[in-house]
Amino acid sequence: MAGPPVIIWKDEVERLLRYRDLVPRLEEALGKFSRRDSAEVIQPVRSTVPLQKHRGFMGLMPTYMENDGVLSTKLVCFYDRKKGSSLPATQATVVLLDPEYGNVKAVMDGEVITRMRTAAASAISAKLLMRPDAEVLAILGSGHQALSHYNVFTEMFSFKEVRVWSRTRKWVEKFCQSVSGPVKICDSVEEAVRGADAIVTVTRCTEPVLFGQWVKPGAHVAAVGACRPNWRELDDVMMKEAVVYTDSREGAMAESGDIILSGAEVFAELGEVINGTKPAHRDKTTVFKSLGMGVEDAVSAELVFQASRFKESSSRGNLLSSSRM
Repeated sequence: MAGPPVIIWKDEVERLLRYRDLVPRLEEALGKFSRRDSAEVIQPVRSTVPLQKHRGFMGLMPTYMENDGVLSTKLVCFYDRKKGSSLPATQATVVLLDPEYGNVKAVMDGEVITRMRTAAASAISAKLLMRPDAEVLAILGSGHQALSHYNVFTEMFSFKEVRVWSRTRKWVEKFCQSVSGPVKICDSVEEAVRGADAIVTVTRCTEPVLFGQWVKPGAHVAAVGACRPNWRELDDVMMKEAVVYTDSREGAMAESGDIILSGAEVFAELGEVINGTKPAHRDKTTVFKSLGMGVEDAVSAELVFQASRFKESSSRGNLLSSSRM
């Protein structure tokens, strides 16, 4: 008989989820998604409900991985906040269900999962598409996603210099105090990206902020913000001169203003590169347009749930051993 759902709060998710575990699982999941095998992954395009009064949307992101026995959905609210707003740009909750019984197994804070799986997907894109001799990383934005991207990119790659730009000085200064290594604060986007080998855009911008004329040939861009069909971070020159990759073609064509409004062609999904059905053009300028997928949340939530169960069983074992002493 199904028991009550496990509640896993934000601080516990932070303790249990690690990039060293998440990245390989996400890489495997991206490959499964791109095979379009319904026994591997069933994932409809995210459905959204407008929150007009609050300049936002609520998104629903269900996923079923039949072979892996994973069923989940994420409920996420995301907003176009006014400059200087102290309100969060996103809020999320992930629900994990038992696919056989249909009951809820776990409800967990989705904020950390969203940050980490998004950053991990960007890092996978860099692993596949960034030149191996990359030395300079530029991050546009200074919020939670900027920090998560800094953490995984510096964990997985060795950069000689990390630059950051943000519209708000106090936030970029807070960002620099939060990271574990030296960061150069730049006064303009152009200063940040000129000569950079890898560029991460994690802004709240709804109009282009990164212009292709500033980006050196052969650079890799992970474009994470602008998740609505009328929002953009990258200009037409950037989109049309680069080889464009994404997580989901369907998601990109429904939600990415950078792709829809520029008319840029999606060359491949990351999963197709992972599966070996499409090449990785490391020698060219590349853009990975990230929209985020339910399968990424499903894999992340399952990792957290299993780690929580292991921790609980280990604690019970220790208590049992202590009682026998």
